[in-house]
Amino acid sequence: MAHEPRSFLCAPGLRIENQERMTQLQFTQLNQALVKIEGMMERLEKRLWLTVYGVVAVILAQAVQSILRHLP
Repeated sequence: MAHEPRSFLCAPGLRIENQERMTQLQFTQLNQALVKIEGMMERLEKRLWLTVYGVVAVILAQAVQSILRHLP
């Protein structure tokens, strides 16, 4: 019977494997956090533009009212 070679697992090798797994988990969590932040930034940008458009609309409305007051 032919035996397949098995890798020898020693403490330093296990530590490296564990460190690699931890690093991969950290990168996965970091990517998830970045996706969340990007979504929040998009929503904030939409709110900001709505605010800008609202302020411009109020200024234009006041200008139109001022013009209409001065017409005979």
